[in-house]
Amino acid sequence: MRILLFTGKGGVGKTTAAAATATLAAGRGLKTLVVSTDTAHSLADALGVEPGPEPVEVMPGLHLHQVDTQASMEAHWGELQGYLRDLLGELGLDVMTSEEITVLPGAEEVIALLELRQQAQAGRWDLIVVDCAPTAETLRLLALPEALDWHVTRLLPVGRRIMKVAGPFVKSMARVSAPGDDVLNAGERLHRALKEVRELLTGPGASVRLVFTPESVVLAEARRTLTSLNLYGYRVDAAIANRVFPAEGADDWRAQWVAAQTRLLAEAEESFAPLPIHVVPYLPAEPVGPETLAEVGEALYAGVADPFAPPGVEPPLTVEGHVLRLSLPGASKEDVDLARKGEELIVTAGPYRRILALPAGLARRRIAAAALQDGVLEVRFEHE
Repeated sequence: MRILLFTGKGGVGKTTAAAATATLAAGRGLKTLVVSTDTAHSLADALGVEPGPEPVEVMPGLHLHQVDTQASMEAHWGELQGYLRDLLGELGLDVMTSEEITVLPGAEEVIALLELRQQAQAGRWDLIVVDCAPTAETLRLLALPEALDWHVTRLLPVGRRIMKVAGPFVKSMARVSAPGDDVLNAGERLHRALKEVRELLTGPGASVRLVFTPESVVLAEARRTLTSLNLYGYRVDAAIANRVFPAEGADDWRAQWVAAQTRLLAEAEESFAPLPIHVVPYLPAEPVGPETLAEVGEALYAGVADPFAPPGVEPPLTVEGHVLRLSLPGASKEDVDLARKGEELIVTAGPYRRILALPAGLARRRIAAAALQDGVLEVRFEHE
């Protein structure tokens, strides 16, 4: 199964690119599901269908899944939320306040990831296309499974041990309910599910396509996004330049846009190399409906033999012998910081940070040298 995620700065046309890709895939015979992790759903509008609680058929071979957040939250977050709601009630908070406080920040995005995992495990689809939220939200979302894994791996076992010893005292002294095994088990299930999401999205069948428009501000953010996605271990296999003015028949006003976009596209090719850049021309009208989107898909992947083939890029993080390499395209030495804490490596690139649990072969070795060269951070460890 193939998974394609589309992200980019808000307003660049990532939903159109995702919907066009999904429509094209279905037209070529792939059983395709298109789903959104953006809370401001617009896929149904682009495809011209009414969403439902289950995947809705848009055309033969293509289904749209718009997540029912409330129902899914009950399934994935219900036990934990129920415990916290009861606890806050015991402390004197009213029902409405307790309900609002116990909604996990970013819960809708997390639920969308868990739904994506369930659809992938169902085995119904050849391709799942994901219309992600705008860049900043997407980066927080994609960093979440690993960040939670780091915390939960340390906290849950400790929590179980503490509750075995302190649970009876908590109940008798504080007069509030201590979390039982059902609550702790729910936390562990959520932890395992998010870990599986990360394994799915960083696996060999998944990749990100970065959508941008040839504008200076948008291109600058797209460069930073490419660096950050690599930092978190996600493959980016292509960039999509949307709303590109055709040069033919341009009047004086449009000729200035053509010149500016041509210069920025050349910069993008240099920044994103060796990734391919697919170009979508500026369309005379908004593409709505499967037929129009299929035409956009054909233009988007013109000349590409198989847009749905497995990603032809290596994973950003590789370990060979005593050398760890992390691809950080576009990063400068001033942007990158490296620190060691026990068996973990802390890598910072701009405003984003990743805590890497070192593999067993490197965890007990000292760092001998580290350097960033040609967009690759190389960390050499001492030989045993």
